[in-house]
Parts: sequence; structure tokens; C-alpha cells
Amino acid sequence: MTKRLPHPIRVIPRLDIKGPNLVKGVHLEGLRVLGKPENFARYYYEQGADELIYMDIVASLYGRNNLLHIVEKTSREIFIPLTVGGGLRTIEDIRGILCAGADKVALNTAVIARPEFIREAVTCFGSSTIVVSIEATKHAGEKYECYTDNGRVPTGFDAMEWAQRAAEFGAGEILVTSIDKEGTGKGYDIELTRQIADRVSIPVIACGGAGRLEHIRDVIVDGHADAVVMASVLHYGYIRDQTSERKDFTEGNVNFLMSKQGYSKVQEVALDEIKTYLANFDIETRRKVHAS
Repeated sequence: MTKRLPHPIRVIPRLDIKGPNLVKGVHLEGLRVLGKPENFARYYYEQGADELIYMDIVASLYGRNNLLHIVEKTSREIFIPLTVGGGLRTIEDIRGILCAGADKVALNTAVIARPEFIREAVTCFGSSTIVVSIEATKHAGEKYECYTDNGRVPTGFDAMEWAQRAAEFGAGEILVTSIDKEGTGKGYDIELTRQIADRVSIPVIACGGAGRLEHIRDVIVDGHADAVVMASVLHYGYIRDQTSERKDFTEGNVNFLMSKQGYSKVQEVALDEIKTYLANFDIETRRKVHAS
């Protein structure tokens, strides 16, 4: 199955949350606190984000998602689709986060443990609400294996086969995160994204590795992604803008971020730059960039 370039493409900031803080790591590890997630979310909304993704990246340690308060606060201030993931294991978990203001949920650990849960969730909330999150790493022999618990626990599931099963169970979208590329700024895993995108008829969201504008275009054109997720490239831009306006900006580990320790491949870009760049290649995005 070869997918046509979809229109419009969605550009989606991802905010990884630990407790009350926005954090960022490399390969889903080495987390550093950057600041308050609601501040970043508001900024990205104002800058033209098409959607937002919130991930409670330590939810598996506590057996539940802890983002209710943050989601409630964010949903009162932004008016674009919000996907929330991490620690959602029951129908009641999903209902709670949707009632708090989320539009979609991303499921990984719970559906790996019991794939039928996808169908049950779709029956209750509709396929457009259910995103299956696949965190994968490449092994010898060109096989991609799915992991759970924020990339810590191997499952033995083949990523391509699991993506097909998830679609058959009724998932509305698949979020594909490359553990190998995540946080490196070296570009998305084009092969991983394309193989999954070409096997399923539902939208595929590429995540993990954005470092430059051309990486975003490449995963759309060559990876056949329907949407692109990014974090570090946007977080730099946010802090750059804040520090230019406020000399006393002290949220999070700014010195670490700006020194680019571990992030030397990451280019500072803003959402309007991304959308303008994509438009030069006739790639349409969902929301128009807000005028400054």
C-alpha cells in the first residue's frame, strides 16, 4: 500500500511531563526539567500548533496518569486537539482524562498487554479518540521491536505487525516514536515510519529525532507521515524568545538546554518557520500561522 501525501499535514508539539514539570531527555532517558508545561502549551497554541501531545512519562511507575490537573488547566486556555498518554489502563482512566479536557488518548502498555482493549475503547469513545502509541527500536536483522514504559521494557512485538493489528482493532491513529532517534536531533527514522504508514490505512504520526527543518519535510515526503511531532527544536525556540524578552528567565535547566549538551544536532526553529518551510514544498498544514 502506497499512501499519497495527505493534506493537510499536522504539526504537533510534544510535551513530556514528569510531576508538574515539562522535561526532555535523549532516547527517553536523562530527563531535564525545562519549565511549566502550561506555559509552553499556551505559547505553541498562539504560534499556530495544529494539535498538542501531553505524555506522562513516569505514569507506568505509579500505575496511573497524573495529568488531570494540567489537562484541565490547559484545555481552558487552548482550543486545538489535545492528546494525552501515559498510564491509561482502563475505560475509566480514559473517561477521566477526556472529561478533564483531552480530545484523544494515546495507549501503549495497556493495549500491548491486552490488544482487545483497543476495540473496547473504540466502542466506548469512537476510533477518532483512540491513538495507539508505538515506541520502537531497531535490532539486528532489520526488525523493529515495540517497547513499553517509556521505552524501558521490551515486548517481543514486531512493530510492523503490531501496527497492523492495532489498525484492525479499530485504532484511529498510530503514534510512532523511534527510541533510537528520540531527542538526538539527527532526524526521524524514515524507514520505521514509512513501513508502518504503508501497511495501514489510518493516519501515522511520526515522533522522535527532529533536529532541522529538512528532517520534518523528509519524514512527510519519504516517510509518508500524516503528522509530525517534535519537542527539542520547539523548546529551544520558546526559551530563546522568553530570554530575549525577560532577562530574568529562570524556568528549568536553561543553561543545560542552551549549552546543547547532548543536543548539538538540534536547530532552533519556531512553528511559523516550520509551516513556511513546508509551504515552500507545497505541503499544507492545518492551522494558519498567527500574525504577530
